[in-house]
Order: sequence, then structure tokens, then C-alpha cells
Amino acid sequence: MNEIIWPKGYLPGMTDNFASNEIIVANLSAAEVWEYLNDTSKWESYYSNVDTIRFHNITGPELSQGVHFRFNTFGFPIEAEVVEYEPPTGNKPARLAWHGWEEGSTEEDALHVHHAWLLEDLSEGRVRILTQETQNGKAAKEMAVTKPNPMINGHQEWIDGLAQAAAQQNRS
Repeated sequence: MNEIIWPKGYLPGMTDNFASNEIIVANLSAAEVWEYLNDTSKWESYYSNVDTIRFHNITGPELSQGVHFRFNTFGFPIEAEVVEYEPPTGNKPARLAWHGWEEGSTEEDALHVHHAWLLEDLSEGRVRILTQETQNGKAAKEMAVTKPNPMINGHQEWIDGLAQAAAQQNRS
């Protein structure tokens, strides 16, 4: 299986917080799932922990390389820039990643994240949905010791909802 590509300063185990969530679903393809991840206008329909999505350098709602957008999640207003963008093609997995930072934060309390997605077609009509996020900063340190873990639980809701939304469309 493929793995996430990490930029310098965001390697899991070397950051203040790390979350990893993965599911494998039958009868679904990476292309079908990509439609619901790439189009941010669909996020709120299947994920309750995101709202107020706005774009700065394009009109949206679809993501692309270099797109600068903003959204609220986990109680934080996050500014983000897409730093990796590869739709699924042939036998290559889809890759999407953004660098995010808390809007209005100071250097002292800044939260910086690298949130990455991998959508990979597997044998027998299955798809692997992997999302991983590393974080640095004061808030990241606090979330790392919070029980239950808000990142693990929130991202699990996101990937479960993503798969369910794509599967429902597939059945229509």
C-alpha cells in the first residue's frame, strides 16, 4: 500500500500531535470517493465538524493545487493552502494535502498542521481511505493528551461520512 508524503517538520512522531484514520470499503472506487473529498460544498453534508468554508484565490468549491481556503473545524478557524493535489488516475492513488494554520494566531500560540489524504483502489473493488494529520503548537500539545482524542474521533467521523456519501451516490 502507498503512504503519505510528509514535508519537513511534519513527520509523525516528531510533531506535537498526530492522528491517523483508515478504512477499507468494498464496492467503491477512489474516483467515487474523490468527488466528495475534492468538492468542499459537499463536506458539511457528511461531516458535522466543519463549516464556514470560504476560498481566497479561486471561487471554489473544488480544491486544486495552491488553493488557499478557510474553514472552521474543532473550534478553530483554519486557513489552509493545498500543497499536494493528485486526483486518482489509472492505478495511481488520489493524494490531497493542505498546510493549515489557525487564523489570527500569534507565533507563541500558533497551530500549524499538515492534513493529508490518500484514496487508493485495492483488489476486488475495494477502496482504502486514509487520512493522517500532524500538528505543531500549543493547541496541538493540548489535543495530544485529551481523552477521548478529538482528532481521532473527528477524523473517523469524516472518513466514515465520506465513504457513506460516496456509496449512497453510487447506489443512486
